[in-house]
Amino acid sequence: MTASPRFTRRTITDQVTEDLRARILSGDFPAGFQLRQDAIAGEYNVSRIPVREALQRLDAEGLVSFEPHKGAIVSHLSIDEIEELFEVRKLLECELLRYAVPRLTPADLKSVEDILLVYDEAFRSGDVSKWGELNREFHDRLYRASNRPKTLEIVRMIGNNTVRFTQAQLALSGATDRAEREHHEIFEACKAGNVDEAVELLADHIQSSADSLMGCLRKAREEAAS
Repeated sequence: MTASPRFTRRTITDQVTEDLRARILSGDFPAGFQLRQDAIAGEYNVSRIPVREALQRLDAEGLVSFEPHKGAIVSHLSIDEIEELFEVRKLLECELLRYAVPRLTPADLKSVEDILLVYDEAFRSGDVSKWGELNREFHDRLYRASNRPKTLEIVRMIGNNTVRFTQAQLALSGATDRAEREHHEIFEACKAGNVDEAVELLADHIQSSADSLMGCLRKAREEAAS
């Protein structure tokens, strides 16, 4: 396990939750990994109470599940479940973007463009660890202008459950160039205020990511079974 971070200001539960979430999303804790409360509490030098509360929060987000005789483990999703999440993502995110585009301010667009610049650099340097976080931030910054916080909250939760897989899929499939190009196309359509084009590009982007990921996962399953 990596060295524990220094916790300041925010509540201990918040900080433990955020750090565990980041480690799950990065793949540091893979699907099926057993999250032992005593070990985590010892690593972070905290009591078991904030660790238990953090795991309960992550359970509500779908990142952790509690199993008999095992306790908390990093959730495993079937191929069908992952595919379903992408279908829901496409429906909700396209709706958010449709509301957001007419409301995007110059400051919003500059913020999104800044994220793209960092995203491009991460792709060029092959820094896989940043792809998932920057991808989420790119989409999130666009959707915030929709002024639909409840829908956005659901989308964020779904995103947390799929980013573990899309990050690995991008690295394995070599689809990084396509993803980078599609992000720029979506941004340009948003910048031009073209709602229908932006939504269509987003739908294609999510679908192509899903198709590529499903292909990688099914191939891995076939190879494991042979």
